[in-house]
Amino acid sequence: MAHEDDAQQAVPNTPGTRTDSDGVTRRRPLRERHVEETVEVAVPVRTAYNQWTQFKTFPRFSTVVRGVEQIRSTVTAWTVGYGPLRHRFAVEIVEQDPDAYMAWRALEQNPSHQGEVEFRPTESGGTAITVRMLLEPQGAARILTSSSRAVRLTARLVHGELMNFKQFIEGLGQEGGAWRGTIRNGRVQHDHPEPPRSRVAQWPVG
Repeated sequence: MAHEDDAQQAVPNTPGTRTDSDGVTRRRPLRERHVEETVEVAVPVRTAYNQWTQFKTFPRFSTVVRGVEQIRSTVTAWTVGYGPLRHRFAVEIVEQDPDAYMAWRALEQNPSHQGEVEFRPTESGGTAITVRMLLEPQGAARILTSSSRAVRLTARLVHGELMNFKQFIEGLGQEGGAWRGTIRNGRVQHDHPEPPRSRVAQWPVG
């Protein structure tokens, strides 16, 4: 978590950035949030994190996620709903540290939200997974999310989904796949810089 003096410099309602001891700048956890829920799962951090990155498997355990489509490396389209009701929206992963942290924002205007998930090892060898969400709806929807009842309902939903994930991954015992890339400011970081490219198609560089 951020120190108090650092938090005062962050822009309200946004994760901001932090510089770790290794000199790497990373996003700062949400200072203001509507929801924060934690669950402990009986699998190692690497296993829990790897399975979480397999977004297309979410409909297998979620009560609200009906489908997930990969748009590009950092953007997915989620379809959620109850019964015949459906809502589709795009989500961008803006920060991702393998085995530790992931932050996202919804690419829609009404309603809108941002969130983050942290993975921490427990003394028992399992994983504590914490999800934080900040709801940022526009127009009349803003009134709904300002009520304590709406926040409680959202928190209950997030907690229920975390419990579903816990049962799912503990039942599997191991991850069904993994994506272990690092993302900074919505861009995938490559271990080796790409060679320069010509601005003219099929022209050699140099």
